[in-house]
Amino acid sequence: MNTTPATLTYLDTAFKDKDRVKALGARWDPDARRWYVPVGLDLAPFEAWLPAQLHQQAAPAAPAAATAATELAVPKSIALSQLMKGVASAVAQAYRSGVWTRVEVSRADTRGGHVYVELAERDAQGAAVAQARAMIWASTAAVILPAFERATGVVLAAGIKLLVRARPTVHAVYGLSLEIDAIDPEYTLGDLEARKREIRERLQREGVFDANRRLAAPWDFNAVLVVAPEGAAGLGDFHAEAQRLQRFGVCRFVYAHSRFQGEGAPALIRSALLHALDNWEPGSMPDAVVIIRGGGAVNDLAWLNDYTLARCICDLEVPVLTGIGHERDSTVLDEVAHRRFDTPSKVIAGIEQLIAQRARRAREHFEFVVHTARHQLQQARQDTAQAVAHVRLQAVQSVRLGQQQSHSLLGEVRHQAAAQMGAARQAAQLQIVDVLAQGRHALHTARTGTQATLDGVLERVAVQTARARDNTGRTMGEVANGARRTLLNAKQKSQALVREITGQGPHKTLGRGFAIVRRPGGSLVTGVCGIAPDQDLEIEFRDGTVTARTLKKEQE
Repeated sequence: MNTTPATLTYLDTAFKDKDRVKALGARWDPDARRWYVPVGLDLAPFEAWLPAQLHQQAAPAAPAAATAATELAVPKSIALSQLMKGVASAVAQAYRSGVWTRVEVSRADTRGGHVYVELAERDAQGAAVAQARAMIWASTAAVILPAFERATGVVLAAGIKLLVRARPTVHAVYGLSLEIDAIDPEYTLGDLEARKREIRERLQREGVFDANRRLAAPWDFNAVLVVAPEGAAGLGDFHAEAQRLQRFGVCRFVYAHSRFQGEGAPALIRSALLHALDNWEPGSMPDAVVIIRGGGAVNDLAWLNDYTLARCICDLEVPVLTGIGHERDSTVLDEVAHRRFDTPSKVIAGIEQLIAQRARRAREHFEFVVHTARHQLQQARQDTAQAVAHVRLQAVQSVRLGQQQSHSLLGEVRHQAAAQMGAARQAAQLQIVDVLAQGRHALHTARTGTQATLDGVLERVAVQTARARDNTGRTMGEVANGARRTLLNAKQKSQALVREITGQGPHKTLGRGFAIVRRPGGSLVTGVCGIAPDQDLEIEFRDGTVTARTLKKEQE
């Protein structure tokens, strides 16, 4: 340095003070290896580092610092700069070391490595009762901020509460400010956890904390409402997979966007969610509500620890799935939701897993139905063949039996008729002999009586013959009717069996929404492993058949 030491004011500083004195305007003398105050620069801001012999010159006694017994002459008036110097000296003397202070950050900016923050204290209604400016010099910030972020996951920003060690300083131009040299991470963690604990206990007292978790899990996913910040990184990962499901008609996704951090974010999320549900298709609801956002600092996610938003989730009659932040992150929304996933990507993976599981189960059921139908059809065919054969056998046997019974009855009738006619002839002959024996004197009378008797005998024989003929006809009719009834019953049973068989066929299965996939040759396709890329297929539905082609396998 060419400047002589007599023109400079050197400072007694430690290494930790270099950033502070440099920010106030001090310069470094490499030869003397000391910081100094350039000529013309006010010494008051450097009061704490002035040599002892200059201390009284740089900081005249202020009335507030003087004792009641002082005998120094007090001027009638002093300059404002002198007053501020006195205040600065008094504050420096009173707060040589920092004081642990509870504060809330209203604003934080970084310039040239230094961190400038605005601090506040608020009452229960949110009104500010104290405010102050503070700074963390670059050398200090490089040490305490990374350690604070590693311990808490919180980035220094508006809205968080801190326990800081601060030392008040007064500048003649810039007024009162605080220099922060330490931050207690446990206090911030405790405040965030206390807020979550308060919301959790309130929901438990109201009996709704686990209301959404008690809802039945979705059996399948056909329509899903997604609430997320627009353009968020986590939403992009989710949307890529969801769009693939929607493109193939597997599941439909409806998106409602909202800001997820900052003042008023919980109310905006709740409004977007309820508005989307109110405008859902009448008479239906989504299978689930998905709330996702990408990772971030703990204080970014802390906006989601809100009672009103959490109570809204508890009161929903639709299961809520959350994918907020990373694995280590947790919010009250995660605790009250039906199911929590670590990331948005894991939410869509869980949805895909359940859909694939249901698809596999449906395919297994379809294959079981086809196998059962084929087995029952084959069994029915066998039963029908056996029934037809049995019916034919029974019919033949019944006809033969009827014929045998008819022949037997006819023979019996003929025998009885012949016997009756023989008996009638014998009786007639006996009567004729008896009439002749009585005398010829009554020949005319006898002839007349004999003729009458003969007519009566013949008439009785004719009646008995007709009766035997009628009995034989009735017997034949009953046999024929029995045979016809047997054949009709067999026919009705066969028709019923055939209707049952045809009712169990594949066409009825197709009518319930299934389809049959065949290769061009007609062979059935029963699994994905049997399909080659770029292969033609025929898909049979209830009302017709369409052709399709499998996709070519994409290049790795």
